[in-house]
Amino acid sequence: MRERRYRVLSWIAIAMAVVTVGWMLVEYLDVAGQYPGRIAYREGNRAFLDGRYEEALEKYRAALASDERNVYAAEGIARSLQRLQRQDAALAAFDAALAIEPEFAAGIANRGILLDTMGRHEDALKAYQAALVLDPDLSDGMHWIDRLLYNVQVRPPTVEDRMRYLEEQLALPEHRRVLVRPLEDLLQRPYER
Repeated sequence: MRERRYRVLSWIAIAMAVVTVGWMLVEYLDVAGQYPGRIAYREGNRAFLDGRYEEALEKYRAALASDERNVYAAEGIARSLQRLQRQDAALAAFDAALAIEPEFAAGIANRGILLDTMGRHEDALKAYQAALVLDPDLSDGMHWIDRLLYNVQVRPPTVEDRMRYLEEQLALPEHRRVLVRPLEDLLQRPYER
C-alpha cells in the first residue's frame, strides 16, 4: 500500500513539474502571440544590464516595432539613449514613452534622473515628486535581492533621496547650492517596474 501511494505521489510531482516547465516555456516564448516583442524586450533588458547599450537600443526598438503600445520597450529605448549620452534623444524618447502611459511612475522617475544629469534640477524635482505620488514604493529604491543579483555593493540613492537633496539645495541661496555630486550621481540607477 505504501509503495503504491509513493508511486502515485511521485507521478503527480513529475506531472506538476512537466506542466510548470511547459507553461513557463509557452509564456517565455509567447507561443500564443499575446505579447508581441516580448523576446526582443527581454534580450534588450539582458543587453542593457550587461552594459551593451547599442544592442539594447536595437532590441527595444524591435520590441516597440512589434507593439507600439509597449511602454516598457519605449522606456528602455530612452534609458539606453541616456546611457549612450544622447540626452536630447533620450528626453524625446521618455516623452514618447510617457505619451503611451502618462502615469508610468518608473518612466517619470527615470526622466527625472535624465533631467537631473542635464542640469534641469527644478524639472527633475517635479518629476521625482510626481513619480513618488504615483508610486510611493519607488522610495524603497533597489531591492536587496536585485543588488545581490546585479552585484551592486553600495546602496544607490533612491528617487526620494535625490528629491530631498534637491529640495534642500534649491531652498538655499544660489551661491551656496551644490546640485551636482559626481559620485552619487554616478551611482544613480534607472528604475524598473
